[in-house]
Amino acid sequence: MLWACILLPQLALDAVLRRLPDPSAPLALVGGPAQLRTLHAVNPAAAAAGLRAGMRLTAAHALLSDFAMVDYDPQAEAHWQRFLAAWAYRHSSLVSAQWPGCIVLEVRASFGLLGPWPRIEARLRAELAALGFTHRIAMAPTPRAARVFAGLRDGLAVDHPAAMQGLLDRVPVRRALLPDDAGERLHRMGIRDLRAVRALPTDSVRRRFGLPLLEHLDRLYGSADDPLAYYAPPDHFDTRVELECEVESHVALLFPLRRMIGDLCTCLSIRDGGVQRFVLRLEHEAAHTDVEVGLLAAEREPSMLFELTRSRLERVQLDRPVVALRLLARELPPFVPATRDLFDVRMQQSLPWPQLRERLRARLGDTAVYRIAPTCDPRPERAWRRAEENASIDRAPIRPPRPLWLLQKPIPLRDSRLRIVSGPERLESGWWDGDEARRDYYVLETSQGQRAWAFAPPGEQGGWMLHGWFA
Repeated sequence: MLWACILLPQLALDAVLRRLPDPSAPLALVGGPAQLRTLHAVNPAAAAAGLRAGMRLTAAHALLSDFAMVDYDPQAEAHWQRFLAAWAYRHSSLVSAQWPGCIVLEVRASFGLLGPWPRIEARLRAELAALGFTHRIAMAPTPRAARVFAGLRDGLAVDHPAAMQGLLDRVPVRRALLPDDAGERLHRMGIRDLRAVRALPTDSVRRRFGLPLLEHLDRLYGSADDPLAYYAPPDHFDTRVELECEVESHVALLFPLRRMIGDLCTCLSIRDGGVQRFVLRLEHEAAHTDVEVGLLAAEREPSMLFELTRSRLERVQLDRPVVALRLLARELPPFVPATRDLFDVRMQQSLPWPQLRERLRARLGDTAVYRIAPTCDPRPERAWRRAEENASIDRAPIRPPRPLWLLQKPIPLRDSRLRIVSGPERLESGWWDGDEARRDYYVLETSQGQRAWAFAPPGEQGGWMLHGWFA
């Protein structure tokens, strides 16, 4: 097996920066008790002004009086680590997030599908950059060695156990991620690298440092199996973004909304699924407003879901400031892509039908656009019925061509130069329900070239009544 380790050196900071419209302004994560606030992490703009992690907040204000501060939240950091584990799951079925600040995944089994390691590495880096997370990547035959190599040099890849052991022997003990403070204690004893540690008597190492150090070395070098806690993707999606300030306009909500929709679609692609219903919750100080988004079929196209959500969001009246956004999708059904011809030519600026349908629903309302199903009644007014969302639809009976535009009521058609194109289609029905129809329908061409659907009494070709138009 070959393991890749994705080290996330500033995971908590990246999780904050990726939701800001302007991440270039000075910003710092702040933690610790109220009397002893310290900087947990700083962005490049703050670092350029002299701020650094571990600095006291009072000292930071002395160097730079105006910079944004966000409370460091360990739970949010763990949430984003799980999110990235879910993202990594689409590249490998063996993913672990058991160590804080990194993701490890088995990659040898993916070579046949995704290509050799350089191609997989480039793909991982491109997707992480698009998601907005700083990273370091390394590969080794054991997950612990990959984690150590990622901390030593970004891009280091070793695929042979003998080469891995040679490199590990030269790793300084303080950078070998030894359990507890064993690395520092060994360094103070004058032991500088792992080769020297392994040369020590085993009983002596066990008495001084305990069994975990020996187990760590065996798993690091591949002498013993490493039982990792593997990640299992959840069956729902739930994410929340706390806004930096109170928001009273829709426009300011669009940037975090786009990020949340992108994260949702990332999780959907991992599961090879889609979403048909989800809720965008606008959180206020003591209440919330739910914006429900429903689709006729499961979708996972980011731009489509964002446009639909934005359309529905713009119809909501914001009578109170919004302090946070939450996106919740409880059901993630399988995704079945729309069938298209191999050489299908789509006009520029035209929308695919599913996207146009959902946009109309978002603009006009859910009840304005619906599915229809054919019936056995030949009368045009009763040949179709409204169908439920998930109901199966039978094949329509074979009939002569009928127009898509049917008038509410037939009206007289007056044109002295009408030409019969096809017909008649004779209807004799409805005597049992009091709405009897006895008509001969024809397709007519008017003097202006329009195709009309009109009828006349049975056996006659005059006194036309217009009932529909062909496109």
